[in-house]
Amino acid sequence: MKGKITSLIVSLSLGLIFFPRLSAQIFINKNKPMDIYHRGWIDHNKNGKMDPYENQNLDIETRIDDLIGRMTLDEKTCQMATLYGFCRVAKDELPTKEWMNEIWKDGIANIDEHLNGLDRKKCKTPYSFPYSMHAKALNEVQRFFIEKTRLGIPVDFTNEGIRGLCHEKATSFPAQIGVASTWDKQLVNLIGHITGKEARALGYTNVYSPILDLARDPRWGRTVETYGEDPFLASELGKIQTRALQAEGVISSPKHFAVYSIPKGGRDGAARTDPKASWRDVETILLAPFRAAIRDADAMGVMSSYNDYNGVPITGSTLFLTQILRQRWGFKGYIVSDSDAVIYIYSKHHVAENYKEAVRQAVEAGLNVRTTFTPPEVFIVPLRELIQEGKISTETIDSRVRDVLRVKFWLGLFDHPYIQNPQQADKIVHNVNHQAISLRAARESIVLLKNTENLLPLKKDLSKILVTGPNAKTTNELMSRYGPSKAEVISVLEGIKKKLGKKCEVNYAPGCDLVDANWPESEILPAEMTTEEKQMIDSVTQLAAESDIAIVVLGETKKIVGESRSRTSLDLPARQLDLVKAIHATGTPTVVVLLNGRPLTINWVDKNIPAILEAWFPGEMAGRAVADVLFGDYNPGGKLPITFPKTVGQIPFNFPFKPGSQVYGKQSHHSNRITGALYPFGHGLSYTQFEYSHLKIEPRKQLSTDKIHIYFDVKNIGERSGDEVVQLYVRDEVSSVVTFVKTLRGFERIHLQSGEKKRVEFVLTPEDLQLLDMNYQWIVEPGTFKVMIGSSSEDIRLTGKFEIIDSQ
Repeated sequence: MKGKITSLIVSLSLGLIFFPRLSAQIFINKNKPMDIYHRGWIDHNKNGKMDPYENQNLDIETRIDDLIGRMTLDEKTCQMATLYGFCRVAKDELPTKEWMNEIWKDGIANIDEHLNGLDRKKCKTPYSFPYSMHAKALNEVQRFFIEKTRLGIPVDFTNEGIRGLCHEKATSFPAQIGVASTWDKQLVNLIGHITGKEARALGYTNVYSPILDLARDPRWGRTVETYGEDPFLASELGKIQTRALQAEGVISSPKHFAVYSIPKGGRDGAARTDPKASWRDVETILLAPFRAAIRDADAMGVMSSYNDYNGVPITGSTLFLTQILRQRWGFKGYIVSDSDAVIYIYSKHHVAENYKEAVRQAVEAGLNVRTTFTPPEVFIVPLRELIQEGKISTETIDSRVRDVLRVKFWLGLFDHPYIQNPQQADKIVHNVNHQAISLRAARESIVLLKNTENLLPLKKDLSKILVTGPNAKTTNELMSRYGPSKAEVISVLEGIKKKLGKKCEVNYAPGCDLVDANWPESEILPAEMTTEEKQMIDSVTQLAAESDIAIVVLGETKKIVGESRSRTSLDLPARQLDLVKAIHATGTPTVVVLLNGRPLTINWVDKNIPAILEAWFPGEMAGRAVADVLFGDYNPGGKLPITFPKTVGQIPFNFPFKPGSQVYGKQSHHSNRITGALYPFGHGLSYTQFEYSHLKIEPRKQLSTDKIHIYFDVKNIGERSGDEVVQLYVRDEVSSVVTFVKTLRGFERIHLQSGEKKRVEFVLTPEDLQLLDMNYQWIVEPGTFKVMIGSSSEDIRLTGKFEIIDSQ
């Protein structure tokens, strides 16, 4: 680990440079710069000599030992809490005299979302934009902790970052569910690097990303923020995002650990409890992405979740926070709590008699830093009392603080605490290259669900087009609280108009509202259509009848999907289906574009509308990307990272699944249930066709400790160039415990010109073939394995087998 740390610090080369003061009124600026900055080291404790923790030539653990030995109880406990930034908890944008009377006069673990320009009136600040102003402001905040606290322990600046950085006008990418639909490892790597690069340029050193919860129940509101339902896909993308962020010198802190995404009934908001999953499912499915990010990609942060599992709150669970994270996976960073996770141990889960006892349980379990929207003293004061009462040992506190300090040393903050050149932020954040990647991501995230009679792509010589639907002009309502704010989003209507220019008459009318006046009760108790609603639809049908094509943009916005936005139905909300039916009745060819954050049960649309695009929430380039796909300037190649059920009555209905648990095909004559998916996991069409051939498996017999190589050819046999996502599935044909019908074990997005053929290779490792046996041990069992190569989990083109033999 030491080699990694050294190379990172050298690569950052931030230097010790003094910067112009932002304002003469700032407290720390009334004094001359302190004489603590020396060539090669900083005198953090202002004693005139280089102490071991100030010596960057020593290894990190030695420096931590020295620093902890110098810290008081007050200083240690301050390293175990978050100060939420301006307009959330902090009242000041920059340090003031009053800061010397606040609890963070003795330091603080991190400051979250400080001056990031949240899109709220009370959060308006001149220090979020332009970007260089923010970099200078964070330098001044950091200067307070370096110069005005006794030991000069720097602060870790944290921020959200699941669609790009959560900062005003940062580069905006598609929602994570859309990024997952790209199945593009190289693209996810670029997104991670861009997010990390922009974070570091702005002064943030820790990003809460990626979200590694699996969307096993699409009713759950945060489905939009996940990499889908499959553990392998989420693991691969999560590892890439984590590594890319940390390569840019910021901490990746995945969330929400653990078993967070399957609250009972998919409920969110005040619920978030009582997940229903066996320990086998927890180990094989729900923990897999976190295991990959932490064990394999060395994530240095993690956020513990609100919920309980098997009767124990996660944030008070030694099993999860210590045994699994640290002892089993080797986690070396620090754990923050998700908002009220600590107080919920007392107030929601009722396994502590009071808040102080909840604090004790969380700290003993392994929590390092409490993070929520109340002042840090709410946690620090009872923590100090517990230590003084002998209910938490100093050894435990030293261990928790050590992890926090390790991250700060890993980041190089003790040696290079300031942003070297704040002006560079204006050239880095949201630059043209980053915008180009945003457009690429938006295009690649679009999934062509249906295209009968090749209605798409549309011709550009049409004379009159109708663009309608409640999401046709939607922009900022597609954004996320956890991504960039105040982005200039291109609507679908705007994208189409720019694409066609003045040669085509593009008419617009909303047709209906996103939700009706009785929402959400109308999900279970539909009301009669009002006169106004009928008039809105009637006005659109007249326009549709006069048009060459109707493009209907439907779905959801952040009002009805996202955190605390669970639903009891997956149908199109309100009058959206009525609008589509009315337009279809005119006989005008119709295309449906979905902007949404979860699978929707669009059975009527699938049966009657010839062309359907799933665009998710595509980010700032939304309208341009959708228009490019509609009119053939980009050939869609996205694949679904999540199953679309036909009805909520099928839930849970997801991939992977056990034999007999999800019947596919026609239902039998004596069945009373609907079977099969509307669209299966991995589904996605193209404007061209691909042919698979020449499957080769080497060797056909192999020891359980060796690798299996799989080769095959893919050829574009259509007339257009395009992307195909090739997918490798494996099945253990006979096993000691029940395993999945098929498991995803490889994927690659490849681009092929018309007529071009490529050879694809996948390598299966022993870990790809292992199962959790009856004794809950990971093993590879001898036996026959089936290989399935396809364009989706149900569209299998090639099959073969190999055998694992016993080494004895």
